[in-house]
Amino acid sequence: MSEHEFAAADPAAVAGNVAAALAEDLGSGDVSAALVPDHPARARIITREPMLLCGRPWAEACFRQLDPNSQLHWQADDGERLESGATLVEISGQARALLSGERSALNFLQLLSATASETARYVAALAGTPTRVLDTRKTLPGLRLAQKYAVRCGGGVNHRIGLFDAVMLKENHIAAAGSIAAAMERAKQQFPTLPLIVEVESMDELRQVIAAGGCTRVLIDEFSLSDMQAAVELCRPIGLPLEVSGGVSFDRLAEIGATGVDFVSIGSLTKHVRAIDLSMRFIAPVR
Repeated sequence: MSEHEFAAADPAAVAGNVAAALAEDLGSGDVSAALVPDHPARARIITREPMLLCGRPWAEACFRQLDPNSQLHWQADDGERLESGATLVEISGQARALLSGERSALNFLQLLSATASETARYVAALAGTPTRVLDTRKTLPGLRLAQKYAVRCGGGVNHRIGLFDAVMLKENHIAAAGSIAAAMERAKQQFPTLPLIVEVESMDELRQVIAAGGCTRVLIDEFSLSDMQAAVELCRPIGLPLEVSGGVSFDRLAEIGATGVDFVSIGSLTKHVRAIDLSMRFIAPVR
């Protein structure tokens, strides 16, 4: 893949997200925009800080659901860096549609660009190591696919999408099943085609997972650096990938990557989001 190639956004998810956002914002109608003559107009969206762009499909849908003839002329692709003051896009369309779609379009762009930008920061900190950045299910309700798209834009990797596409056995699952071996056996019998991810909290539990067999990836939770290294030495010869979870702060990335683990999962990418500062301004009406 080239620098800005990654799995595309799901068109159905985009359309649904935007329809919900517009319905929430417009309600029975935009009474402020109704005061404006509905002539053709142009506007541009600019960034007030450095960023990694993400959210083009959502922004486009915000305007086109209101004005199917609107045109968006993007100055950058999703996944591309922009400096403060740069123009993201110029939009041509009916004035009322531009006004009514403005906030929803900005909300999507600010949120998704923030997630992509933060992901890229973590990915850059791990450059030169074998460790890749994973997201989590700690996403904003209703916007999981959007935020996971943003993680991909930033160079990260999606974990499971939800509770349906991988079996993940954590502390409470194992306690309810009685043991690691019992939980894993049930998973392999009932869902043999799904990935099987098991969380462990000690080297002894890691050895139990290896002995049970059939695990796709092991999530090592709250391991010390020395135990991470020991886990790598144990799992690398058998090709069992390791994911670090818990206590993964930005300041610790370099030392975690140096142990040779395959992944770090970081919930803050999607739950501790500070929106990028964007602004839309009308350029001039088109007569």
